[in-house]
Amino acid sequence: MRISKLIAVAAVLGSVLVGNSAAFAAAAPAAPSGGTTKIYAVLPGNGTTGPILFIGAVADFGKYMSVDKNGKLDPNGNYVKMVLQKGTFEVNSTALNAKASSDKPAFFDQATCSAVISVSDPVTLLAGTRSYAGITGTINVSETYAFILPRYTSGADKGQCNLSNSAQTTADYGTITGSGTVHFS
Repeated sequence: MRISKLIAVAAVLGSVLVGNSAAFAAAAPAAPSGGTTKIYAVLPGNGTTGPILFIGAVADFGKYMSVDKNGKLDPNGNYVKMVLQKGTFEVNSTALNAKASSDKPAFFDQATCSAVISVSDPVTLLAGTRSYAGITGTINVSETYAFILPRYTSGADKGQCNLSNSAQTTADYGTITGSGTVHFS
């Protein structure tokens, strides 16, 4: 793979040196025009920030951050800021977050205190910068979060699964996937 990249770079530089500027223009990345894109991300236990990969019309990678409407980092924010190599944009995830907050686990095993929650909903794209200036569109996002809860170690509930909102998971794993269409104006 590295050798083919070196050959491609050498060919472009050679063409420029002999005056063939068309080869150089062909090597320049084209501005995105829109189309289908897919996303793949890991949902960390804190849910605030994590790595993300886009393929298709948006072929880029970086990290996402949960933010509030004003763009400030907020673990309970209803917007997500994508900080990618070619620019940034935001996602309005208000409906998806509401669904995730109200859904009950699709599977819960009382004997092992393990569970999984899966939600899906469309999100809208907005507020792009650099290569993503003018981005709009909708991506149908699915989140799956599997986890193991601790048990109460004392009190009346000793030995039972700790289902309280303050319980820290013993282990967890989450994924975010999605597909949709983006446009650039």
